[in-house]
Amino acid sequence: MSLARLLQLASPTLPVGAYSYSQGLEAAVEAGIVRDAATAGQWIADVLEFSVAPMEGAVVLGTMKGEDLNELFLASRESAELRAETVQMGYSLCRLLQELGVEDVPPGEVAFPVAFALAAKAWGIPSAQAVQAYLWSWLENQVMAAVKAVPLGQTAGQKMLMSLSARLSFSEKDNFVNFAPGLAVLSSSHETQYSRLFRS
Repeated sequence: MSLARLLQLASPTLPVGAYSYSQGLEAAVEAGIVRDAATAGQWIADVLEFSVAPMEGAVVLGTMKGEDLNELFLASRESAELRAETVQMGYSLCRLLQELGVEDVPPGEVAFPVAFALAAKAWGIPSAQAVQAYLWSWLENQVMAAVKAVPLGQTAGQKMLMSLSARLSFSEKDNFVNFAPGLAVLSSSHETQYSRLFRS
């Protein structure tokens, strides 16, 4: 059953609202940095390599090992909307977990990667698989955001997933690295962007 629960956690149908966030991608489109499939793929690959995998992946892994990393992760969010995003998604997942019978769900503001790790641990999912599923879920959401915002065709999106899925490996030696200043600047710009599809 752990495989089924893993697929459930990584599914875009998980009701946490991930589809409503672009994590700065929409602002990159508005700024002309992302213009087509090639530039979208480069943007997503860079954010994955320099921020999501070494920071969020590390938080998922560390939380599954019993470390308390919630406050660290919340403090690492560079813009108000990135912080609001992780808190809203974490809240939605914690509420779902309670409905599904998971015990010891923490109260208060819980970051999404922490909530994800708690679910994976409760369901007996191996930590390496949980991290990869988390990164895949993020990647799939980013590609779907690019398909809508650039816009791209569905085939281009699938090609991007095929290409970028090779980058889902996670190395523990790069734990807690979050160096993506372009993402921070564009996320802040997105907060006041005149017209937008996504909440971040």
